Amino acid sequence: MTIDVLAFATSPRRHGNSETLLDRVLAAMEREGAAVEKIIVPEADIRPCRGCNACEKLNRCVQRDYMDYLHDRIVAADCIVLASPIYCMGLAAQAKVLVDRTQVFRSRKYVLGLPVVPPERKGKRVGIFLSTAGQTWENVFDAAIPSVKCFFNVIDVRNRDIRYLMVNGVDEKGAIDRHPTAMHDAETLAGEVIAHLREVGVA
Repeated sequence: MTIDVLAFATSPRRHGNSETLLDRVLAAMEREGAAVEKIIVPEADIRPCRGCNACEKLNRCVQRDYMDYLHDRIVAADCIVLASPIYCMGLAAQAKVLVDRTQVFRSRKYVLGLPVVPPERKGKRVGIFLSTAGQTWENVFDAAIPSVKCFFNVIDVRNRDIRYLMVNGVDEKGAIDRHPTAMHDAETLAGEVIAHLREVGVA
């Protein structure tokens, strides 16, 4: 079985540092035989969560947009990659819209008591958070991490199965290419995740 990778590029700046880092990870995964789908979130019809809580009764969102497709893809994927730059010490707005729309899974899991993925797939999914920031501060990623963990938790990726690659001090477009370790780290991470998924029996 082929490893299924679903990736989200959320930066409003196309082909910037976070998307470049994502592309390096995905290219390495494809070389390992994974099937990769990359979603450009700012170009997709993904509307903000209304906070209506209708999903607590309906087990689906009342909005009809591209999330109809993505909700199913998120469940099906073996590896979900979220790539976002840091804006004002948090996730980019486009990433946060995506995270908020996974409220459907929170309702399914914690209100309706329904499974997100079949029991036999629990512990066989990996989440990756890729992020870049212009600032060099050590704490520049700290505010984004709780949202990232929430996103992966509600889609049934355990904390122990989340991988992180966060690179600071890369501001202008293309700066990631000149970083001394980022691209090597991206390829190493991709290889480690594919190897792990094979070990747990995904492929």
